[in-house]
Amino acid sequence: MAMDGYRGFLGLLVSALLVGFLSVLFALVWVLHYREGLGWDGGSLEFNWHPVLAVTGFVFIQGIAIIVYRLPWTWKCSKLLMKSIHAGLNAVAAILAIIAVVAVFDYHSVQRIPHMYSLHSWVGLTAVILYVLQLVLGLFIFLLPWAPLSLRAVVMPIHVYSGLLLFGTVIATVLMGVTEKLFFVLKDPTPYHSLPPEGVFTNTLGLLILVFGALIFWIVTRPQWKRPKEPGCTLLQPNGGATEGMEGAIAASSGDDTDKADAELSSEGAARKRTFGLDETGQRSTM
Repeated sequence: MAMDGYRGFLGLLVSALLVGFLSVLFALVWVLHYREGLGWDGGSLEFNWHPVLAVTGFVFIQGIAIIVYRLPWTWKCSKLLMKSIHAGLNAVAAILAIIAVVAVFDYHSVQRIPHMYSLHSWVGLTAVILYVLQLVLGLFIFLLPWAPLSLRAVVMPIHVYSGLLLFGTVIATVLMGVTEKLFFVLKDPTPYHSLPPEGVFTNTLGLLILVFGALIFWIVTRPQWKRPKEPGCTLLQPNGGATEGMEGAIAASSGDDTDKADAELSSEGAARKRTFGLDETGQRSTM
């Protein structure tokens, strides 16, 4: 299937991947070159895992998970497969984010530093908890064949909105954390305000993260780059009715899983039955 503005999409996609990869690379160079490396001993080397894993998992991998439905090369793949890939990428991002949180809590405990006193820590831990909750609810409502279609229709706009909100919140949290760390470590004789090399380098990292987020948001909010509706798709309304080709909040959602909005594909339902071994009587009731 042809994509409108394919060259523009490809250019933005390559740019996003390049900027995202550079963000991860800059995070690694920061801790390896300026912050003495990585370790797991309760000291500063263990803390260094925190920014590396946050940028790698919570920013870069989450961003890829958001746009995976937009890749035109995947449009011939089944919806169930793409949902599985989307969920898998988000699961990897969640695991890396949890390890990042464990690293910083362990560091604070060993160094006898108070926990959860900064805005960065408040927003960051909240984002991790909500992200895991989003992942679990998405798994049980959209991927596994147990949730009624009416529930999916109601939850879908919330799932889309909260996914984009969490991604934006994560980027803001990472930028807060980078600045906070620099204020702590860059003191006399080369304070942060004197623009030392580490400060300039890490500020550049922050700009790369911001640009990556902007590119992901642009890609995922362009309606012409949305995954086409598959043949035989019946879109569901939250009140339990069904209409073919419905245009509404559910169908027009433009988030990380926009086209699953929606709707239950008959082919996807059959795939679920084969995958989970459900017969017609054991399947949820139809609308």
